[in-house]
Parts: sequence; structure tokens; C-alpha cells
Amino acid sequence: MSDKTVLVVEDEPGIAELVRFSLATAGYSVQIACNARTARTLLANHLPHAMILDWMLPDESGIKLLRDLRSDKRTKMLPILMLTARSQEQDKVGGLDAGADDYLTKPFSPSELQARLRALLRRGQPQLNNEILEVEDLVLDSVKHRLSYAGQPIDLGPTEFKLLRTLMMHPGRVFSRQQLLDMIWGDAVLVEERTVDVHILRLRKGLSPYGIEEKVRTVRGVGYSFGNK
Repeated sequence: MSDKTVLVVEDEPGIAELVRFSLATAGYSVQIACNARTARTLLANHLPHAMILDWMLPDESGIKLLRDLRSDKRTKMLPILMLTARSQEQDKVGGLDAGADDYLTKPFSPSELQARLRALLRRGQPQLNNEILEVEDLVLDSVKHRLSYAGQPIDLGPTEFKLLRTLMMHPGRVFSRQQLLDMIWGDAVLVEERTVDVHILRLRKGLSPYGIEEKVRTVRGVGYSFGNK
């Protein structure tokens, strides 16, 4: 059983209740918001461990809410799963690009929802060791969840942070998309390989102001590695 709190932002009562029941059965404490305004109020009062967010809300787009949360230091690292009927590839890419950590389409399996949420919460947790990785001027502190380059702090989302940590632990090693999926998302969760590409793009975007985005290398036809060309 879990003691984690989850905010579910969903305007369809039937789906909201299905999600609430599924998560409550797994031991989560669940709050429901039927629109973005209520979600903002609840988030202001209490920050949950994770959020499940619908795209289509009655007062504003879930994408707009997502972008606002990612631009706020307080909610920047909040694990967010989008749960929506929008199932086209461009919709998934748009949701991930806007800052979602994962994307699940309706109709959905409650057991898959639980599995994805568990994986999301694992990814959001700092590593329980004192490992500090240093590659030239790039320093990654797993415990404090901090990244810096030449003393300048770099902000990354939880999934991008873990991706970079995995790559930095093995400089020069090439990881396939499936290997990265298994290591970061967990092999019990079905996630498309395209998801890795989207998060790699977000990782490079976070590194680009420091001119080090090319350290995350694409190995054509194989996958990704970290290091100088």
C-alpha cells in the first residue's frame, strides 16, 4: 500500500471516479479537480506526489496548465501523467513536449494506470546514494538532484535528469531506446520508443544554453550515448 497523494484533474465524472477508485484501491490518497481553476487552488494549498491530467478541460486546456506548472519552480518537478482521449502521435508528442512525464490514452486499463504511476513516482525519487558524477565541467549530484555546468545550475525535469544520469554513468556506451526504456521507465510499463526521443530532445534543450547539448549523441540506427564525438 502507498501513502502517496495524487491530484486527478478530470472533468468527466465517470472517468474521475474510475481513476479515484483504482488509485484508492492501491492505497493512494486521491483529490479530484474538475477544472484547471480548482486544480490550481488545490496545488496552491498542497503539493501532491503526482498529478494525472486530462487534456480537454472546460475552462482551459490541460496543456496550458501543464506549461504553467513547468514554468513554476514550485511545481516544475511534479511528476505529471497525461490521461486523455487524444491518441494521435502528434498529440502524444505535443503532450510530452509541453512537459508531461508520461502519456496514457483513453480507454485505459486501471492496472496499467497504476503501473505507470508507480514508475512515474520511482523516476521522481532521488537516488539513494552519495554518487556525484563529474564529466569535465558537468557535475550531477544524485542525492540533491542538482546539475551544474562550470558552477552554473541547470534545471531539468525528473525524467531528463535520470536519462542524463544513466548516460553519464557510462560515457561512450551506446544505449538503445529499448534499453533506456527498461532502465528508466521499467520493463513492466508499456511505453513507446518514440517517448525516449522526445525526452532526449528536452534534455538537449536544457543543456543547449550552456553549449553542451551535443554531448548527448545520437548514434544513427542504434540509440544514444554521452561524450565528445
